Amino acid sequence: MQQNKLAAAVAAAYGLLLVAAAPVQAQNAAALGVSAISGAAAEAVAETAAEGAADPAATTAAAADASLEVVARVTVSTRRRNETSQSVPTSMSVLDSSALEGNRVYRVQDLQQLLPSTTVNYVHARQMSFAVRGLGNNPASDGLEGSVGVYLDNVYLARPGMAAFDALDIQQLELLRGPQGTLFGKNTTAGVLNITTKQPTFRSENSAQLSLGQQDYVQAKAVISGAFSDTAAGRISAYKTHEGGYITNVYNNSKVQGGDREGVRAQLLLEPNNKVSARVIADYNVEDSNNGTLIFYSAGPSGKFLTQAAAVGGHPITDPAKRAVNLDSGSHVDVHQGGVSGEVNWKLDNDYKFTSISAYRFWNFTPHNDDGLDVPITLNVGASARHRQFTQEVRLATPLGRPVESVLGAYYYYQNLDNVNFTYNGPLADKFNATPAGAWSNVTSIGNGHLRVNSYALFGQSIWHIDPKWDLTGGLRATYEDKIAQVTRDAPIGPAVSGPAQASRNARYGAYNSGDVHLNNLSPSALVTLAYKVDTDVLAFGSISHGEKSGGINLSVPGAAGIASLKVNNEKANNLELGIKSNLLERRAQVNASLFWNEVKGYQSNAYDPVSATSYLTNAGNVRSRGLELDTSFVVVRGFTLGANGSFNDVKYKEYKNAPCPSERPGASCDLSGRAALVNAPRWIGNLSAQYARTLEANVEGYANVNYAYRSSTYGTLDASEYSRIPAYSLTNLSAGVKVKNGQARWDISVWAKNVFDKTYYTSTWNTSPSAYNAVIGTPRQVGVTARADF
Repeated sequence: MQQNKLAAAVAAAYGLLLVAAAPVQAQNAAALGVSAISGAAAEAVAETAAEGAADPAATTAAAADASLEVVARVTVSTRRRNETSQSVPTSMSVLDSSALEGNRVYRVQDLQQLLPSTTVNYVHARQMSFAVRGLGNNPASDGLEGSVGVYLDNVYLARPGMAAFDALDIQQLELLRGPQGTLFGKNTTAGVLNITTKQPTFRSENSAQLSLGQQDYVQAKAVISGAFSDTAAGRISAYKTHEGGYITNVYNNSKVQGGDREGVRAQLLLEPNNKVSARVIADYNVEDSNNGTLIFYSAGPSGKFLTQAAAVGGHPITDPAKRAVNLDSGSHVDVHQGGVSGEVNWKLDNDYKFTSISAYRFWNFTPHNDDGLDVPITLNVGASARHRQFTQEVRLATPLGRPVESVLGAYYYYQNLDNVNFTYNGPLADKFNATPAGAWSNVTSIGNGHLRVNSYALFGQSIWHIDPKWDLTGGLRATYEDKIAQVTRDAPIGPAVSGPAQASRNARYGAYNSGDVHLNNLSPSALVTLAYKVDTDVLAFGSISHGEKSGGINLSVPGAAGIASLKVNNEKANNLELGIKSNLLERRAQVNASLFWNEVKGYQSNAYDPVSATSYLTNAGNVRSRGLELDTSFVVVRGFTLGANGSFNDVKYKEYKNAPCPSERPGASCDLSGRAALVNAPRWIGNLSAQYARTLEANVEGYANVNYAYRSSTYGTLDASEYSRIPAYSLTNLSAGVKVKNGQARWDISVWAKNVFDKTYYTSTWNTSPSAYNAVIGTPRQVGVTARADF
């Protein structure tokens, strides 16, 4: 009955949109300025070119001018061929570089302000995850990849935190929702974030950009691109960012939650003839920051943490809205990452296309974490990681234009990861934790985890053009993974003790060796999609897909759950989706809608172990996610675009009988079955936008952007405690500027403001003890200016 009501609501809403052509816009490139054009605008540009304009810039200007009157076409390659996003029977959103720049989104953790059904859970680079439609929040687990696959220039990023760098020279960003395993193969049960950077150009393309803002924000970017010869071109892009921080550490009156990031990307494009193209990319990124600073959020019903703090003379800042902490040692994050990749595309005889993508990447992460107080209880605690990966993909695509078009391929992934779990206790550890004298105080504990993964896959997907209106797509992938791990912990180092103190020390920090832990998985993925072209501008589709994410191994010493908790089983998702994509009013309006129903068995999510005081990954029962997404745009008048996207997601545990208990209901385990209690899965997400551009005089254009983002309240931790609930919040961002063309140079100067109304909001919460919670607090209002020159 509920399904029928929801389907009826979707049909009614979409019917009204078709009749009224409601003026709202999706936060995708089609709505935000990708320069491709279509319809009447394309005809106008073609006419200009046909008249023999001698200056190629005239045609480019005509294209840009005409694109102000229609919703632009967006080209994507998500099905391993170039096609418009509106012709792909998949729920997706696209953002181009102008959308990211216009909304001052330069970090992936801010993408949730632009995209429907999307959550980015972020503390720092290691504790970061992407969730789509409420699924995928499993950060800080070195022994498992995320449920949302992240790709950079067709290369899979195994650690979500490998995407935690500033958006550098981005061409386009695509978010695909739902299982995508048949073509994006690595564990993509919830969706795919596909990031594409700009390629080298054979014409000179150079730019420099400088941004200044509040909280001591400074960011500089530079790009140089051009040809070495008729067959070779190169591109170098670099950035450096400094943020002063927006949280006050009253212990020494310093600012934290800021720091420095910098990176460089170098590319070489070789096109020796019209059949072969090769692109080589090398990049390197560094972060040196105090990101990861959590504020005190709630003491829970018992207030035990505050009592403990008072007993040792600690003075925590208990009002989270003050954006302040009191830390004697503070937090620090050091990240080094980079890699090299090579992609070769070769047009074979009879228009077959062969593609090979080889890549090596590394990621080194080292943290320093405080105990949250201004007294020496724990001096440093955390886990460092050293990750290495190699991937190789080969594909063969059949010619386009045939009744059946196919892509066949093979994929190999190798990973070698080492982590170090460490704890350095201070002299007050025993008094704070009420342990026997000498048991934990001044004790050092070091543990090591090692993981090796070999993953192999064969895949294929075909599109059968039944007739001009009907298409049938089918895909299949078989993935086999072989994992071996070992978890050890050295004997604790500290002052000699005996009796109860020794027993307490060994129970918490005693030596441990798991031996070799093996895990082998066969994970199939499948897709069947039927698409119908209602007319040239309306596409309806329905799909059934199965995605399976391989199991993993926790790389930390197990707590009360014992060695059995080291292994995590497969996550299996079955998804049913109905969607429609449409262009209306002579391409002035674009309306996309989808209705989805996803059943997940063995959902992988983080839990908190009070014995070891650490988070670990577990199979959190069975989950159902169902709802509606709307993604729309409308060109009101020339140069003025309104837009909106949003999602309603009814997500809950269908069965989770052995869940951790919230602090208000203490116990060994609790039953969360039937509860809408998933971590960071808001029921409602909505984003509104408006963009306006107008020619002020010859070679001068003014523009303005407004963005409003809303997220309803949600639980912050797996135990579904009301004390961890994140309140609903909304954010407003503004920007305005002027573009001036002077000969071959183009100048762009803008002012911008993020979180205009200075809202206090929280993006995630975390367990810090069985009854207390910390939080990541969002950035306050920030006003700045950006100057850019293209030459």
